[in-house]
Amino acid sequence: MKALPLGLALAAALGTGAAGAANPQVVFETTAGAIRIELFEGDAPVTVENFLGYVDDGFYTGTVFHRVIPGFVIQGGGFSADFERKPTREAIVNEADNGRLNTRGTLSMARTREVDSATSQFFINLADNAFLDHGERDFGYAVFARVVDGMAVVDRIAAAETGRRNGMADVPVDPVVVEGVRRVERD
Repeated sequence: MKALPLGLALAAALGTGAAGAANPQVVFETTAGAIRIELFEGDAPVTVENFLGYVDDGFYTGTVFHRVIPGFVIQGGGFSADFERKPTREAIVNEADNGRLNTRGTLSMARTREVDSATSQFFINLADNAFLDHGERDFGYAVFARVVDGMAVVDRIAAAETGRRNGMADVPVDPVVVEGVRRVERD
C-alpha cells in the first residue's frame, strides 16, 4: 500500500471545503409540505449564524412566503400570517462573494439596494439566476444554503395563485405558512 503525504492524509481525514464538512441542516414545516435545507457554514459563516439564530429563536414559525414569482424565486422570512412585518435584529454583512452561485434550489438572503442590509428574509431560487450572483450586476445576493429535500414543495408554492396584498404584488392568495422550523441531524 502506498503511503500518502502527511498533509494529504490529514486533509482526507478532516475533510476540506463545503463538501467534506458536516453542514447543519434545517427543516421548514409549511402548510404546503416540508422543505429540508443544508446550510453552507464554511462558505457563509456570518449568514448561517444569523439564520440559525432566527431558527433557534422560533422567529420563522408563523411567517409566510410573501413573494412568489414562478421561474424566479419564492421569498419568506419577514411577515406574519397577518402580514405584519416582524421585527428583526441588525443587518449583517453580505457574503455574496463566497463563490456560491444562485442556482435552482439554493437559498440566498434577501436585501434592499444597500449591500449589507440582509436581516431575516431569504429566498429560494426556482431557476439558475446568474444575474443575482456576485459581480454580475452588483455585489450580489449571498447564497448560504440549498434544498436537499422538498423541491416538489418549493415548486408547489411557486405554482400558487398570487395577487396583491398590503401594497405588495406576487403574494399567494392562499397563504403558505411556516408552521415550524427546526435543526435536524444529517441523514
